Amino acid sequence: MNQSLAYVREILAGHTENDTIGKKIYDKISNKQYDTERLFVKNLTAEEMYYLNQVLEEAIEYSNQEQDHERSKQLTEVFELLMI
Repeated sequence: MNQSLAYVREILAGHTENDTIGKKIYDKISNKQYDTERLFVKNLTAEEMYYLNQVLEEAIEYSNQEQDHERSKQLTEVFELLMI
């Protein structure tokens, strides 16, 4: 798994207990091998993309506040694919 998707999976781990959409996305990213972020995003439904967009926006903001620039960069790569 590439680093961007590993970060996304880590973030989604906190969204699996009480959130069915978060759990569905987490299961997709955990149970299927995606060679690229683009392939992962293409496998999401519109609802999942909307959800992940919200989650990543908050995670990127937090990463920037913590000055974790590498994590922010990796998450932004996936976030930008959701916008296309």
